[in-house]
Amino acid sequence: MGLVHIYFGDGKGKTTAALGLALRALGDGMRVCVCQFLKFAPSGEVDAFARFENASVLRAESTTDKFLWQMDAKERADCLAGQRALLQRAVAQPAGLLVLDEALSACQAGAFCEAELAAAVEALRKRAEVVLTGHAALEALLSRADYITHMQKLRHPYDVGVSARRGIEY
Repeated sequence: MGLVHIYFGDGKGKTTAALGLALRALGDGMRVCVCQFLKFAPSGEVDAFARFENASVLRAESTTDKFLWQMDAKERADCLAGQRALLQRAVAQPAGLLVLDEALSACQAGAFCEAELAAAVEALRKRAEVVLTGHAALEALLSRADYITHMQKLRHPYDVGVSARRGIEY
C-alpha cells in the first residue's frame, strides 16, 4: 500500500517538491506517472520526463493556453471536462508513483468533486505512492494523507512584476 503526500498552499515549490520525489523514484527504478491538471503551456519538466523510459506525463488536450480565470464559459466547461477525463486516465496508469499535480486546484475549480478525487486516491494508493499538489487543502484528502506540507509564500518576484521564467517557475 502506498502513502499519500499533499503539498499545498500559495507558496512556490509544490510542483518542484513533487517532481523531485518523482526524480528520486525514477533514479531507484520505479515507474512514475506525472499527471498535470490545469497546465497546458510547454515546460521544462515535461521535456525532462520525456527522456526517462519509466516516466510518463499526462495532460489534458487543450486548444487554449489561458488560465481558467481568463476563459469564457464554453472554454471553461470544455477545460473542466478535460480535467475530469484526465483524472480517469491517471487512475488507469501502471506506476509505482503517481503525481497528481494541481489536482487539488482542479477539484476546487469544479472539474470533479472532492469525493471523486478521494475515491481515486484510495484506489491508487492500493498499488502506488500518490502525491497531490494544489493551492487549497481539501478536508476529505487531508484526513487520508500520510504527509502534509503547507507551502506559504512570504515573498515572490511576481509580486513586484517579474514574470514566470522558463526553467525556474515552469
